[in-house]
Amino acid sequence: MNIAITAASGQLGSAIVNALLDINPKENIIALARTPENAKALGVEVRSGDYNNSAQLAQSLQTVDVLLLVSGMDAPDKRIQQHRNVIHAAKTAGVKKIVYTSVQGAEENTAFSPVIQSNRQTEQDIRESGVDWVIGRNGIYIEPDIEYIDSYKKSGVIANCANNGKCGYTTRSELAYAYARMLTESKHNGQTYNLHGESMTQYQLADYMNLAFGTSLIYTPMTVEEYQQDRVAELGDFIGTVIAGIYQGILEGKADNPSHFNLAAGRAHIGWDKYFTDLKQSLA
Repeated sequence: MNIAITAASGQLGSAIVNALLDINPKENIIALARTPENAKALGVEVRSGDYNNSAQLAQSLQTVDVLLLVSGMDAPDKRIQQHRNVIHAAKTAGVKKIVYTSVQGAEENTAFSPVIQSNRQTEQDIRESGVDWVIGRNGIYIEPDIEYIDSYKKSGVIANCANNGKCGYTTRSELAYAYARMLTESKHNGQTYNLHGESMTQYQLADYMNLAFGTSLIYTPMTVEEYQQDRVAELGDFIGTVIAGIYQGILEGKADNPSHFNLAAGRAHIGWDKYFTDLKQSLA
C-alpha cells in the first residue's frame, strides 16, 4: 500500500512521514511538496505537489493508494479550491482513501472562523468524494508557546484574551503518531476525530512553562480588542487578527472539546505533566 503525504516539507507533514517510517517500509511512502528539494532530507521518494496545479497532482498521485491531505496555509477562500484540486486529482489517479488534517475552533463570530469554515467545507467535500476517508480535527499546537519563551521571559507574563477558557493543546509528534495509524488502519475509515490532550487554561499553561523553564511567569488576561491590537502590531493585520480569533475561540469554549485521540492513536495522548517534565530535563 503506497501512502503519500502532502506538504511533506512542512513541520506537520515531515513529522507524519517520520512516524510512518516507524511502521511502514520507506519504499511505500511518498512525500509531496510544492518545492520537492525541500523534502529530500526525509529519505523517501519525493514528488511535486502544488495545490494549485491539479494536473501535476494527478500525475504525482499515480500508484498512490492512501493520501494524507495537510490543510493549506492560504487565505480561506483560496484554500477551498486548492483542497478541491487535491481531491479531484486523487480521484483521477485512483486513490482509495483520503485522510485530512482539519482543525478545531469557533465556526462563527471570530476572526479565525473563516478558516474553520473553509476546513469544514473541505471535510464535506472529502465525505462526498466517493473514496474512503478519515478526518482529524487538530487541537492547538503547544510548540509555538515553547518557542515564544524568550518573549515571555522579557515581559514576565503570558497575556492573551483566552482568560479562563480551556484549550485542547497537542503536539506535532503526537498528531503524527495518530495520523500514521489513521492512514494505515482501515478501522478508522468514516470517522472524524478531535485530536488533542487534556485541556488546560492559560493559568495552567503559565504554571507548566514555569516548571519547564524555571521562570516566574504569570498569566494576564486581556480583552479581545486589546489582544488583537497587540498581535496586529507585532505580526501584521492578517496573522495578528487570525491569532486573536483563535484565542477568542478558546475564551468561548470552542477549543475545549471531547478528545478522540485514544481511538485514533490506540493509546492515550501524552500527559502535560510528563511533557513539561521531559522538556525541563532536556533543557538541563
